[in-house]
Amino acid sequence: MTRSASSRFSRRNFLRGAGIAAVGLSFAGTARRGWSQEERKLNVYNWDTYIGEATLSTFTERTGIEVQYDLYANNEELFAKLQTGNPGYDVIFPSDYMVATMIAKNMLMELDHSKIPNMANIDPDPNFSDPPFNPGLKYALPYMWGTIGIGYRKSAVETPTSWAAVLDSSEHSGRIALLADMRAVIGLALKYLGYSMNSTNEEEIAQARDLLIKQKPHIKTFAEDNGQDLLLSGEVDLCMEWNGDIVSAMQEDDDLSYVVPQEGGMVWIDNACIPTGAPHPENAHAFLNFINDPEVNAEIANTIRFATANKAAKEFINPEDLANPAIYPAAETIAKSEALIDVGDFTPVYDRAWTEIQAA
Repeated sequence: MTRSASSRFSRRNFLRGAGIAAVGLSFAGTARRGWSQEERKLNVYNWDTYIGEATLSTFTERTGIEVQYDLYANNEELFAKLQTGNPGYDVIFPSDYMVATMIAKNMLMELDHSKIPNMANIDPDPNFSDPPFNPGLKYALPYMWGTIGIGYRKSAVETPTSWAAVLDSSEHSGRIALLADMRAVIGLALKYLGYSMNSTNEEEIAQARDLLIKQKPHIKTFAEDNGQDLLLSGEVDLCMEWNGDIVSAMQEDDDLSYVVPQEGGMVWIDNACIPTGAPHPENAHAFLNFINDPEVNAEIANTIRFATANKAAKEFINPEDLANPAIYPAAETIAKSEALIDVGDFTPVYDRAWTEIQAA
């Protein structure tokens, strides 16, 4: 049954709920002492709808550190904000390929692992504990991970088996939303065409660009990380989206579903980092330690419905989420999918293609 709108966890205004009384979570390694040399403030820059309902208020209650929390819609927006200098953020959450980009440009601080004892709770799988974009977790700790696939309304469309449903079809013209995310959209167009999502071939990028320009008349919008809201409101019937956002929407409307098409999707890992020039690095380390406490991390994962990279937290995660392939995808789905990597000096080619797509 569809849940009423009044029961819905607010997406854009969820921080109003963060001021409620903190839940009684237990965690090690975080206390009020230890910040005497640094003002008790922390400036966090994160994706929308990507924190637990009580995470921030509990952190403040336990440490006395007040949190200023700002939101961004995609990695490119995050990068642009910090590219010319850190305006004052202490913790950010870039995706895998963007971590590599920011490391190369000296935009991230090296972490002091001695101040983050809870990093011992991170899954020892090398994809999390020693990823190629961040060897030895030197600059970042894995936060959440998942896929990008297609959210859809079951009563309006057949289960989309291919990316053609949103990238190469007029069947649902005007009822399609794509992400406002350059690398994800161009990457998945490349994947649909049979190429790597990380192609550095100009002809292949041009083909993906032309495909998207041809499809653009049938696309309602490039959604700023809110395709799930468009599905729920009935404004679109198909959307390219992050899996956890669609899973959350599925709780509210059982006519919605999520699928990774047969070509595979995008696998991603988001990461907690301290940007260069952070004004409160001690508080930032405390926050990274805090969100890697198993119960705290599970509270986040249970709220936002994404897969966690914290193995110890799984003891406290909703069993139905652990068994849900839309959250924790099957091995064969992951095998067909691809992660984005930093394409270095080829990035301007993607930038030009994206500008042409948006201008068409």
